Order: sequence, then C-alpha cells, then structure tokens
Amino acid sequence: MNDLFSLPPTNILPYGGAAILFEKLFTQQESEDIYNELVAHIEWKQEPIKMFGKMVMQPRLTACYGEKSVAYSGITMKVYSWTKELLAIKARVEEQTDARFNSVLLNYYRDGNDSMGWHRDNERELGQSPIIASVSFGATRKFQMRTYKDKRDLVSIGLTPGSLLLMQGESQHVWEHCLPKTKHAGGRVNLTFRCIN
Repeated sequence: MNDLFSLPPTNILPYGGAAILFEKLFTQQESEDIYNELVAHIEWKQEPIKMFGKMVMQPRLTACYGEKSVAYSGITMKVYSWTKELLAIKARVEEQTDARFNSVLLNYYRDGNDSMGWHRDNERELGQSPIIASVSFGATRKFQMRTYKDKRDLVSIGLTPGSLLLMQGESQHVWEHCLPKTKHAGGRVNLTFRCIN
C-alpha cells in the first residue's frame, strides 16, 4: 500500500454510492514526470461528438489504451496497447483499490477552455455498478458531481495532481459529473481506469 497520503481516503458523496478521494497516490515529482511523459508520448486525438443534433469537436484531446476499447456517446475509440508508464500507473491504482482494470480512457485538457460536460459513466459494457478509478496529473481543476434526476445536490472538489478519485457502488446511477471550464488553468491529464466486459 502507498504511504504518501496526508489525509485518510474520504468519501465525498453524502449518499448514493461512493466517490473516495485519495489525495496523494503519487508524489509531486512523480506527478510532474508522469504528466510530461503522457503529454509527449500518448496518441492524442480530438474526436467529433454529436451535441444538440450537430457534430462538434470535443473540447479536449482523448486516447484509449488497454485490452478493450472504450465506447461512449456513439464513439468507439481506437485502442492502443498498454505502455510501460500506463501499466505502472495501473499497478499502483490496483494496489490501492483492490480492483482490476483492463482499459483506460485518457483526457488531455490543454488549458482552462477544455472541459467535460455533465455525464455518467454508465455504458452497458461497464456492468451494473461500474468502478471508475480517476487519476489526475498537471493542473488542479474543479470536478463537480450532482444528483442526476433532480440536479439538486452538488458536490465540488479540486482534483490535485497525483490524486485518485474512486467512483463505485451506485455513484453512476445517482450522480453525474463534469469538469467545467475555468480561467487561467494550465494543462491537465486525467486517466479513468475501467473494467470493460
């Protein structure tokens, strides 16, 4: 187990599943090195997506690595073989969470204008109660979760470099999440590890 945490893991959700925050899965130096490696060597691509009946380019770059391809919003991504760096990150995530993952979706937010809209990771191939392990490198960005049906309850948190947010249980049924635009933000790479059936 990793002994770098300044605070014990914390569930940031008041009910409806769990989103457990591990603040420092990676040290500051590890996070900087990993961020630079991923930005330079991942096969990034900007994919089109259908929004409000129109095809637009997603406001971020994406890539998929692992054993199975990630599919969402009508997109089935090309999957690349695991890299040495990604396998090392995956191993630490799996050691900390006792979960097993066979795919990772990477998102590269180049600056504060890049974002992710409200959504749930509830695709059928993820199973009934998906476990999503979200690891962040680069700039700290605000991550928000709100109740899916009534939009009433809102949780906001800054995901810092080297942190892990583990979403599990009913979280993808009860809550949706987003990464809103922000001013004056540097680049950020986020990895969401999944187990695809």
